[in-house]
Amino acid sequence: MALRSCWRLAGVVPRLLWNNTVQFEACVPRGQGSVSSSVSTRPGYKKLLFRTFSSTPASTVVSYEQLKELLVGRKAVVIDVREPWELREYGFIPGSINVPLAQVNTALQLGPEDFKEKYGGELPHQTDNVVFTCLAGIRSKTALNTAITLGYKDVQYYSGGWQDWVKHEQHNQ
Repeated sequence: MALRSCWRLAGVVPRLLWNNTVQFEACVPRGQGSVSSSVSTRPGYKKLLFRTFSSTPASTVVSYEQLKELLVGRKAVVIDVREPWELREYGFIPGSINVPLAQVNTALQLGPEDFKEKYGGELPHQTDNVVFTCLAGIRSKTALNTAITLGYKDVQYYSGGWQDWVKHEQHNQ
């Protein structure tokens, strides 16, 4: 019985790691399994509460107002992960550095001189505040996860992306 429950969990855990919005719970005989969060359900059993898994810290999303403040105070390195043609066609956030998503992993491992020569900006240190942006926030979150795996500590992403930036900038004019 316990082995059957483990096999069911083994099929669910990889899906949880892939899709971080899934939550589930399981009942297992008391004393079999250790999870920090458990609730007694029926005699002899405990309910294990499994939360979402994510390598992303909770406060990684930056709003338009926060990004504007970071740019004005020069408190962050802003990296736009769109392709160069997208910046030419749609525009870019002033002060951002363009590093296409496919190059983020390699770019963040370059030496400072090579990074500056290739991308025209300063290579952020692993302790610098780095904000990733793109068109709508999807690629920037991927870049954020890449930076975290490379040891960057203070990384965020602008979830609204260029589309949200333009909407706010037009409204403020």
